[in-house]
Amino acid sequence: MKNILKYTLLLILFSMLILIRAFETDLFYDPLIEFFKNDYLYKRMPEVNDWELITNVLFRYILNSLISLAIIYVIFKNKKHLKYAGFFHMFMCIILIIMFMYLLRNRFESGYLVPFYVRRFLIHPIFLFLLLPAFYYYRLKRKA
Repeated sequence: MKNILKYTLLLILFSMLILIRAFETDLFYDPLIEFFKNDYLYKRMPEVNDWELITNVLFRYILNSLISLAIIYVIFKNKKHLKYAGFFHMFMCIILIIMFMYLLRNRFESGYLVPFYVRRFLIHPIFLFLLLPAFYYYRLKRKA
């Protein structure tokens, strides 16, 4: 019975991540979604409200992080893993949001590759897919 609850929770949490991605244009202000989908190398950056964009990107990062932390806890049931993942997410948020603010302020004058990936790390739960195998490997090594 416990496994059914665990898998149901995981299904709900992963579904939440999918729903955030599916309804991103309705939920968040981000004119860069369309910009990076099209020929952004040949177009000028659209006019954006910098603070609204940063606030929405930060809000999306926090939502994804909270869901990711819940997934990590449901899978491993280890508070140390949860604490480490929380600090990791917080540390990366500070670094990435400062980089994104700097790049946005300069209107991506140094190119589009770095802002594209910094934004991608902020709006997608990439760290979840890095931390899950790391914690799993740590657990395997610890048992051996």
